[in-house]
Amino acid sequence: MATPPTTTLLILGAGGDLTHRLLLPGLASLLAVEPERVVRVVGADRVDISAADWKARVKDSFAAAKPAARVTSAITRHTAYVRTDLLDEAALRALVGGCGDGPLVIFFALPPQVTMKVCALLQHVALPDTTRLALEKPFGTDHQSAVDFNTLLHKVVAEEDIFRIDHFLGVATVFNLVGLRFANRLLAPVWSAEHIERVEIVYDEDLALEGRAGYYDGAGALKDMLQSHLLQVLALFAMESIAALDARELQDQKAQVLRATRVWGGSPKRSSRRARYTAGTIGRRKVPDYVQEEGVDPKRCTETLAEVTLEVANSRWAGVPFVLRSGKALGTPRKQIVAHFRDVPHLPTGFVGGSDGDLLTIDLKPGAVSLTLTMNAEGDPIDLEQKTLTATLAAPRMQPYGEVLAQILDGSQLLTVRGDAAEECWRVMAPVIKAWADGRVPLEEYAAGSDGLTP
Repeated sequence: MATPPTTTLLILGAGGDLTHRLLLPGLASLLAVEPERVVRVVGADRVDISAADWKARVKDSFAAAKPAARVTSAITRHTAYVRTDLLDEAALRALVGGCGDGPLVIFFALPPQVTMKVCALLQHVALPDTTRLALEKPFGTDHQSAVDFNTLLHKVVAEEDIFRIDHFLGVATVFNLVGLRFANRLLAPVWSAEHIERVEIVYDEDLALEGRAGYYDGAGALKDMLQSHLLQVLALFAMESIAALDARELQDQKAQVLRATRVWGGSPKRSSRRARYTAGTIGRRKVPDYVQEEGVDPKRCTETLAEVTLEVANSRWAGVPFVLRSGKALGTPRKQIVAHFRDVPHLPTGFVGGSDGDLLTIDLKPGAVSLTLTMNAEGDPIDLEQKTLTATLAAPRMQPYGEVLAQILDGSQLLTVRGDAAEECWRVMAPVIKAWADGRVPLEEYAAGSDGLTP
């Protein structure tokens, strides 16, 4: 049996936090499950890191995932770090040339504006026949910049070799939506506006800024979470059936949903809300006012909680509000998708209660699926109450970045964001972004540790 070719994972911006905290541990979790993969890791950045220190970083990042000792040994033995200026064309050419002629994955662990500059230079660099670009969000800063970015990327490699990473798509409980919807006779017939009254997609955190002002204060909750992650979840929830678990077919169906998605009622003023946390307490932890956090510019009016109600204007979902919400520094973390079912057309006279609709809740962290149903109470048989049936999902086989990297290394776009979808996500949120920038939606406040509602 022929030995598979070595794939080089070239990490641009390898000296940053993303590489050590998420990317390398994700790779380790992948190799712990699939140790037969042959991958060489090359890090590149402008910071000065010795060969010994780089190997130590890689080994440390691998420790938590606990792959076989021989796997860690092989990775650390063959890994390399190159100190270079990524914005120097000659230096970039030498860096790519040093990776050899085998399959190459270029992972951009860089700020978006630097990524675009590097991609502009890559147009003039000879790349191996199999070269894939892996890019972190955000994909542009608005609709037009996303279009321009895609045009630039397509000058470097073809769309099928571009992997726009949304690590939410690597979360097992998110992708579980596909199996839950299409592998269950019970749910498939009721997955429409005829039976579902509204849908909530919520990602509330008890974490505050946690030193991320450099990125977060320029983005805010809307761009950081709703415009990217939660719209991808919505697309998976609302898409039409697929004939096969095929990357192109899945991407086509997701894109179709996003093209039909718009702000509820066409009014961002009535259908969106933004707020920012003030000082408070989460458990025993005191949280300062957001504007007092280090690195925050109060003049930006950055929101730490965003809520937008959308509609998917097609025959399946017409009239169903999709509420997307994400907030920081909240008292209770809540990371779930909730489908609220409509009441029965007629409740037999004589029953008492039963006014609360049935629910399907998909908990993203921890992974669980719960079905809340109305049934006879344990006491008086004419009383109705709700009972919840819960299935706890098995622990994921690897970290989200491991799942994403597996698909990239295999050349599969199953867990990526296609170019047209990236553009549509900006189009969907554009009216809200403009309304907020124009001050048509007031910036509310909520105390850290609260439920995020205005007092």
